Amino acid sequence: MNFYSLIENVVQLKPANIAIKIGKERNISYSQLGNQVSRYLNALSALGVRGGDRIVVQVEKSLPSLLLYLACIKGGYIFVPLNTAYKASELTHFIADAKPTLFITTIERLDEVSALVADIKTCSAVVLSGGDNQDLSSLSARQSEFAPTRASSPSEVAVIIYTSGTTGRSKGAMVTHDNLISNVNALNKLWDFSENDVLLHALPVFHVHGLFIANHCALTVGAKMLWLNRFNVEEVVEAIPKSTVMMGVPTFYTRLLSSASLTKSLCRAIRLFISGSAPLLSETHELFEQRTGHKILERYGMSEAGMITSNPYHGVRKVGSVGRALPGVSVRIVDDVDVSVSQGDTGHIQIKGPNVFKGYRNMPEKTKEEFTPDGWFRTGDLGVFDEERYLTIVGRSKDLIITGGYNVYPKEIELILDAEPSIFESAVFGIKDSDFGEAVTAAIVLNANSNADTPLLIENLKAQLATYKVPKAIHVVNQLPRNAMGKVQKSLLREAYSSD
Repeated sequence: MNFYSLIENVVQLKPANIAIKIGKERNISYSQLGNQVSRYLNALSALGVRGGDRIVVQVEKSLPSLLLYLACIKGGYIFVPLNTAYKASELTHFIADAKPTLFITTIERLDEVSALVADIKTCSAVVLSGGDNQDLSSLSARQSEFAPTRASSPSEVAVIIYTSGTTGRSKGAMVTHDNLISNVNALNKLWDFSENDVLLHALPVFHVHGLFIANHCALTVGAKMLWLNRFNVEEVVEAIPKSTVMMGVPTFYTRLLSSASLTKSLCRAIRLFISGSAPLLSETHELFEQRTGHKILERYGMSEAGMITSNPYHGVRKVGSVGRALPGVSVRIVDDVDVSVSQGDTGHIQIKGPNVFKGYRNMPEKTKEEFTPDGWFRTGDLGVFDEERYLTIVGRSKDLIITGGYNVYPKEIELILDAEPSIFESAVFGIKDSDFGEAVTAAIVLNANSNADTPLLIENLKAQLATYKVPKAIHVVNQLPRNAMGKVQKSLLREAYSSD
């Protein structure tokens, strides 16, 4: 079954429902949404895209970007979203690995992307909107409003989400139609989503949270989305009284708390605030409840599995916990040899269920390595169950940093720093930050007779990396702390610089 069939069912049964509201005046019904998605699908077909082809997309959040995503799913094309912050040097790997038929970009980056895809004879760079009459949006306007939904097998790949790896090489997680269907069905039931809901959507749409969870929960039940192109405190405050549900990353909630307008009265129409993509600080939980009367619902997910656990909508929401396993999803905590630990003991989190991805693109050995012989996926996170099987995440065995809801793997940054002539070695780690959750931080050891211009190092990193990956601070040290096995003890670095 094609995932888009769930949305198509809403288009047919509830055509007059408002699907998307943009600004104060623009309303798009489900009937209009369905027609525009078909136009985009026909435009892609006119450009030579066929079922199973990969379409890499790096554009800002907009209505055309949503229509493009839905058109790809409907047509059986594989959607490959990329963070808009990625620089040309980072895009090279994604292009080589995905081997797309189209790379959808902006008018500002068209020349750059065209040069990057030049070596792939079957790939073209196309502007999404804002160009001349040859951009995808203009082409779609000249197409028919009818296009059949392509039949898809449950195991057919719908989306490839690139997630960073500890070696610095990004891995393409292949997410199937069945993964998407099972996850949204579980979430809609668990969170009581209905056509009466109004979802405040201020998340980016190049990762799971905004692309899958927010869009899918609303669009598969006939609910309305208030579509904001980006998070802005004033705009979100204005939209909250018109909404019933808001999804956000911890940074959203810390920034909302800075607004004097955030009150119980402002939030009286809201039934649910959801937070994810990074841990929410307990003080943020408590202060938000004091100011609004709402206890934020925290959940746990990842690119490879969508949502895995959630605190309940009806029931106790435990601060610091990400709740219980979703219906149909199994979670276990094991030791280093994959044996389940006792309740209350910390161990490695492993998962199994219809939400778990198919594997990593072009990496069969890595895929095999990340699954146990009996089929459990190794998340790389460390956790503990309480007596009611509520899960608490206590660490990340894969050394991941989550800053502002974005994943950063230290190795990618360390490789660039270590290539600097003045640097002998480096260690990148996250320290607690009230705004971003974690702030990317680096410690460097210099070569003999070398000096460090740390502001210049930061500027050099900005030219090579997405901004959120760039360290907020670089500290020069005589040596990196190591254990008896020679492994860098990043926990000691976190302790040393957390109070700075």
